[in-house]
Amino acid sequence: MQQIIEAAWINRDLLKDEKTTDTIHKLIEMLDKGEIRVAEPIGDAWKVNDWIKKAVILYFPIQKMKTIEIGIFEFYDKMKLKNNYESLGVRVVPNAVARYGSYLSKGVILMPSYVNIGAYVDSGTMIDTWATVGSCAQIGKDVHISGGVGIGGVLEPVQAAPVIIEDGCFIGSRCIIVEGVHVKKEAVLGANVVLTKSTKIIDITNAEPIEYRGFVPERSVVIPGSYTKKFPAGEYQVPCALIIGKRKESTDLKTSLNAALRDHDIVV
Repeated sequence: MQQIIEAAWINRDLLKDEKTTDTIHKLIEMLDKGEIRVAEPIGDAWKVNDWIKKAVILYFPIQKMKTIEIGIFEFYDKMKLKNNYESLGVRVVPNAVARYGSYLSKGVILMPSYVNIGAYVDSGTMIDTWATVGSCAQIGKDVHISGGVGIGGVLEPVQAAPVIIEDGCFIGSRCIIVEGVHVKKEAVLGANVVLTKSTKIIDITNAEPIEYRGFVPERSVVIPGSYTKKFPAGEYQVPCALIIGKRKESTDLKTSLNAALRDHDIVV
């Protein structure tokens, strides 16, 4: 299957070949069922399966636009929506939408939210109101993604890693996480934290700061911050993220964001 996808990626004329289109459709079905993933954990590291991402990209040109009617709602798109939520064991509140080709594990709860193709959402995770999970994003078990959170998607460049949120994380309201940022297990992000590949993530818990980019260490408690940067026109405050401590072992994994921040005398 990989060889067929790689060949079609180089030569788009092969998208007219039935064997190629059948392979693409099969791969999207496997993504939908969680049988394959765009990115997967291998020990402590993550492997990006860029050829599967290529299959997602190639799926668009072989699909035709059509009208989709669901009750009183009408959509016009190339891609159908997920269905059979009862058999999947997934709770979906109106008006939540998940596209076909995304995977939702048993026990997932979707409040009115959006999950795009290629995304993987593991068991026990809550996607709260008006949150979005972009293409190919990888969300772990028992994650709480609060209201209005934007988890960025990535299809191209194909070698780019997707956003990864590992098990047990708590992502506070209106956070934005994009450009393949990796949030390790049980981290807590306070409201309005914005993380891109270039965002400074500064651990300020010791005498000397430790700086990260694109990576939040395990069990970190993170809040929005700023630092002073010199420009030709003067000195200005530039956004960053501050690691103010670690989630305590005594803190239950389902604890509220406020409780986790209170451990460190912080109100956000």
